[in-house]
Amino acid sequence: MRESIVIVGSGMMGSGIGAMAALAGNPVILVDVSAERARQGFERALSCMALRRDNGLNTAEEAEAASARITVSADVEEAARSARMVVEAIAEDLGAKQEMFARLDRLLPETVPICSNTSGLQITRIAERCRHPERTLTTHFWLPAHLVPLVEVVMGEKTDEAVALDVMAELKKWKKSPVLVRRDLPGQLANRIFQAIIRESIAIVASGLASAEDVDTAISCGMAMRFPEWGPLKHLDAIGLPLGLAVQDSVLPSISGETQANDYLRRLIEEGHTGAAAGRGFYDWHSRSIERDMAKRDAFIIEAVKVTSRLDADGQRGETP
Repeated sequence: MRESIVIVGSGMMGSGIGAMAALAGNPVILVDVSAERARQGFERALSCMALRRDNGLNTAEEAEAASARITVSADVEEAARSARMVVEAIAEDLGAKQEMFARLDRLLPETVPICSNTSGLQITRIAERCRHPERTLTTHFWLPAHLVPLVEVVMGEKTDEAVALDVMAELKKWKKSPVLVRRDLPGQLANRIFQAIIRESIAIVASGLASAEDVDTAISCGMAMRFPEWGPLKHLDAIGLPLGLAVQDSVLPSISGETQANDYLRRLIEEGHTGAAAGRGFYDWHSRSIERDMAKRDAFIIEAVKVTSRLDADGQRGETP
């Protein structure tokens, strides 16, 4: 009987995805290249569920029951025998993903969706060697997958829309907020928006208009405070499109329109300032802690999830006229 959600790749993303699938009541098989790697993925999944339990996103009973639903394997073929849906979360390498998809395509009945958690590759390319590309699609979970509700469901050139809609319905049972991306473009949906923000943020620092810390503060303490329940297009409707048009005509001519990465970013890399792991990037990490900042990020996400879940339950969020 095909009832399992199979996660191929049990690393940082795969373990979080597996945790959410199990919490939703599904039998889950975490598959990796070795039994030891899969076992490590299982321990990470338990940690993901414990974090949700400790912060009131799931009950202790739900977490305990979910942990019993997860099994591990180093055998893709064996795991595929009981799969009703597969999520691939292996290394971000096109050749490796193509090989895995071709293998899964041979092993699975054509009715079983095969999804990739790719953050940057196109599902059309990943599925090039599949006989049934109509059941292939991207399900891009946002890091951390056990906390952030967003999943971008991306249709490839040959994806059957009915399959994409079925996968979206499944993900909603996992307490996810899936969005349908109908064209297989670089950056999918959310990353296209995020890269525009990053482009202007770097340009501001490079021009001397503001420091990296002030740019991040302006975003974190300003627009980001509204984003969980107030997207930019809803904002335009609220202020009125004529005002939005006037602001665009005034501001857009002076912001970055570069189609390549900023030279300021290239210079930082050339100087060895490659980010937190190197001790310096836009910030000096010798006197800061990226681990502490990540913990603060997760704590904020947890509280935002609680608030938006409460609004959903009260019928105050996501209403459609």
